[in-house]
Amino acid sequence: MLKDIKQPEVKDIAIAVIQEAGENDELVWNVYLLNLGNEKIYGVLVTSRGYGVINQEKRESSVLRHFIEEVPAGGFIKIEPIMEDLFVLSNEYWVSFYKQAEIYDKKFIFPPDSICYENFVNIPTLGNKGVLIE
Repeated sequence: MLKDIKQPEVKDIAIAVIQEAGENDELVWNVYLLNLGNEKIYGVLVTSRGYGVINQEKRESSVLRHFIEEVPAGGFIKIEPIMEDLFVLSNEYWVSFYKQAEIYDKKFIFPPDSICYENFVNIPTLGNKGVLIE
């Protein structure tokens, strides 16, 4: 039965992790959802979690859920801050949303140690550099 359900392809949505000035101008890492498309998305649910192995010990972060009413076409929204300690884990962001009354979802995974300066790219939507997954 599940094979009969049409899953629309998710395009023009991305997750970015950037470093920017926070309170008292200290550098913090933040995760953003980018809508790179020409249509708004709405009813957005983002689930985030980290998982992996540290020193031969299985580790998992808390599962966080965020609801976002709407992200305009070409817009972005900050999902959450992320601690640098979690970069050694796989960091997963599962995004579900509506576009034109059709539901979409996609899982974005930052592999362990992929959030680093060596993987920075220019992200014009945010006017900053960071790690981007489309």
